[in-house]
Amino acid sequence: MKITVPTESPMASKAFTFGVATASFQIEGAADTRLPCIWDTFCATKGKIRDGSDGKQACEHVKLWKQDIDLIESLGVDAYRLSISWPRVIHQDGSLNQQGVDFYIQLLDELNQRGIKPFVTLYHWDLPQHIEDNGGWLNRETAYLFADYAGKISQALGDRVYSYATFNEPFCSAYLGYEVGIHAPGKASVKDGRQAAHHILLAHGLAMKVLQTNSPNSKNGIVLNFTPCYAATESEADIHATKLADEYMNQWYIKPLFDGCYPDSFASLGDNTPTIEAGDFDIIKQPLDFLGINFYTRAVYTACDDMQYQQIDMPDKPKTDIGWEIYPQAFTDLLTSLNELYPLPEVYITENGAAMADKLENGQVNDQDRIDYYQQHLNAVDAAINQGVNVVGYFAWSLMDNFEWAEGYLKRFGIVYVNYETQERTIKNSGLAYRNLLNARR
Repeated sequence: MKITVPTESPMASKAFTFGVATASFQIEGAADTRLPCIWDTFCATKGKIRDGSDGKQACEHVKLWKQDIDLIESLGVDAYRLSISWPRVIHQDGSLNQQGVDFYIQLLDELNQRGIKPFVTLYHWDLPQHIEDNGGWLNRETAYLFADYAGKISQALGDRVYSYATFNEPFCSAYLGYEVGIHAPGKASVKDGRQAAHHILLAHGLAMKVLQTNSPNSKNGIVLNFTPCYAATESEADIHATKLADEYMNQWYIKPLFDGCYPDSFASLGDNTPTIEAGDFDIIKQPLDFLGINFYTRAVYTACDDMQYQQIDMPDKPKTDIGWEIYPQAFTDLLTSLNELYPLPEVYITENGAAMADKLENGQVNDQDRIDYYQQHLNAVDAAINQGVNVVGYFAWSLMDNFEWAEGYLKRFGIVYVNYETQERTIKNSGLAYRNLLNARR
């Protein structure tokens, strides 16, 4: 029941930041004290959530936040990554909802008092529904509303925040939400997906300017998710197809941040080309204090006629309970390749973890499979550090089992087990192993 890192690794030092992560909609509950968001609407749409559930109750974190901070502290972490619920802190008229703001202020004050650094994400997918009703991320005005929200909340929170991320995983909001429709708001067109992506990146740039003014002493950046792309064979066609897939799924969201443009395949969008105004890339390309990277799995591609590339399943490979292949080498490959392509700032691994088929038996969850996953992936991060990638922190996803988006409550990612009926939390063996790793640092 151990997770270890090499004794000479920077990760074995207390200078390296270890944390746990959550997101507002997935844990907070208390839906009656905030505005409705796109995920409320999506959950209420028949057939969208696998178990027919919603986030109205979730882990009741708004009610149980004090005991949850006790739990976080007991794990010995340096930092806690949370997200602010936009519909909890801003009224429909754009003014601050003081009740919602006060909830986060007390949370942040408690974290700081206990020496736990708050890493705050401003957008983890829960767009206020009234903004979606006006076009959501298809409406350019939403980028400016986001910057306004970022300005008001960063001013209200003052110097309590150690780090701000503007967005969590723009890929998921744009591609899953607007292009293929399996996440909220459930729209499904290539043009919509690309336009949403552009407006989210524009919103990021606008908000970065605001954060650097309002909160110059915090580390300000963005969190991107990556699914490294591998060719099914060494054939020229498969290698070319995989390059196209990588540009579309991964590079699309990072290249504008550093290079001020979209990948080459942008030229082939035709009628699906998003509307881009003069100066947009100058806004998007703001200096970053850090880049957050989320990693879970890889994807394997083959060439095909109509779509140019097609992802294929790897039936004989080990997989997590959500069906994602366990391939830790892809984590090292991802970090080193991004480091070669772009002038990366400090890197935090802001999410990494696994859904496993956990069972609570005799007051314990023996999730050895998750312990193995963490062991392999921390080794993969260490290998990237040894190859020159400036990784300075790592956050386990997630602190506790929670509402897993389109999967509802069927998949458990937590290092803490949640009984949703009683709201009792039980630290899994992976959580104990993680705690022991952190406590053993020099």
